[in-house]
Amino acid sequence: MPTSPSEPDAPGSGPADLADLAVVGAGPAGLAAAVTAAGLGLRVTLLDAGEQPGGQFYRHPAPGLGAARPEALHHAWPEFASREAALRAHVSAGRVTYLTAHHVWTVVPDGGHWVLHAVAGPEERAAAVHARALLIATGAYERQLPFPGWTLPGVVGAGGAQAMLKAGLVLPGKRVVVAGSGPLLLAVAGSLAAAGATVPAVVEAAAYTAYAARTPVLLRNPGKLAEAAAYGAALAGHRIRLLTRHAVTEAHGTDRVEAVTVARLDRDWRPLPGTARRIPCDALAVGHGLVPQLELATGLGCATRRSPDGTVALELDAGMRTSVPGVWSAGETGGIGGAGLALAEGEIAAHAIAGRPAPAGLVRRRARLRAFADAMGAAHRPGPGWTGWLRDDAVVCRCEEVPAGRIREAAGELGARDARTVKLLTRAGMGWCQGRMCGPAVAALAGEAPAPDRRPLSCPVPLRLLAELPPDAH
Repeated sequence: MPTSPSEPDAPGSGPADLADLAVVGAGPAGLAAAVTAAGLGLRVTLLDAGEQPGGQFYRHPAPGLGAARPEALHHAWPEFASREAALRAHVSAGRVTYLTAHHVWTVVPDGGHWVLHAVAGPEERAAAVHARALLIATGAYERQLPFPGWTLPGVVGAGGAQAMLKAGLVLPGKRVVVAGSGPLLLAVAGSLAAAGATVPAVVEAAAYTAYAARTPVLLRNPGKLAEAAAYGAALAGHRIRLLTRHAVTEAHGTDRVEAVTVARLDRDWRPLPGTARRIPCDALAVGHGLVPQLELATGLGCATRRSPDGTVALELDAGMRTSVPGVWSAGETGGIGGAGLALAEGEIAAHAIAGRPAPAGLVRRRARLRAFADAMGAAHRPGPGWTGWLRDDAVVCRCEEVPAGRIREAAGELGARDARTVKLLTRAGMGWCQGRMCGPAVAALAGEAPAPDRRPLSCPVPLRLLAELPPDAH
């Protein structure tokens, strides 16, 4: 049980259904935290928007598809399978309450504990969970840097292409160019090729020589080196070209993408004149890494920091505590680092919440993987010159169809100096995704670094649920 004076109040106080710990998100971090905390004697409620545990990384094929070997589509499946089995055992024993299809839209303090409000199930009913401690493991979403033609059918996120394969057993196309930046591209290209797609090229905007300055970190992570070698072997086996320091600067087509223009970049990611070439394709999987999903945490006032990859992440101590007493976080919310790091951080957080020291080996593993993640983030961080491939007529905000020229006009002629002012002048970021996709691009065009995403609701909420809240609800 929490023992620190700054932690939520002791057992015996609060509502009768008060859990010791509420975990938001059943991806690698949340799953590891819930299982470990239950094993340490805590009563846990695990909430997740999905129907099955695993999050985005360990997506399951839909049951109706009858996938015989879903593990073939995943990396490190045994680690997940063991924790999933432990979760089922804890649920059967009553130590974990596992709530699927629960979208937590806000968390509020109430008399020394936390109240989590959620939209539950397809019928969108109201649900509330009370807990003494809170762990936020909400993961991340893809970072997209727009370019002319990125709104064409057939252009999907790199992670989206992998999700289509894992969850739907479908390919985004027959001939798929994989582009953007980050190691996810290699995994996506290998998976698509193994499933039968032709991948003419992996177009990587960064240069892998950037890792040379972090050689000691690489040597401390031999597993990551072996993983990279396996990806390289897969690309070679499928005869996939790897074009480093290149980017897709335009997608072409009418009813669907038919080809992409690829250009070489300088060190600041500016396209070099005279280097453009066309690659025919019927699909493009593109992404520039991930962005931590922080709405619940920043809504509570948790402090943030700038990560080496340029995104905003939470400030966490060695026990995965945020700056708000009684709130912990683990996984991508503390900085993008992958499933292995998320599993370690989830376990460490559970030990801290239970008032137990984390095993020394686990702490060392987390430090080693976090150092590698920071090196990876710095190597693939987008350069400032990427906006050079954005023509004024290129759409930046897909929801509101706001082109780059209008944003440049707001930042130049109309004097906007931040993304919020640009939004008010152009509606960029006011659509369905609320700026999650276009936010980094709008900030870059406004000359502002990405800021913490603060919003009162972390997902769409029916007005009737707000009206049903009791008058004294926070």
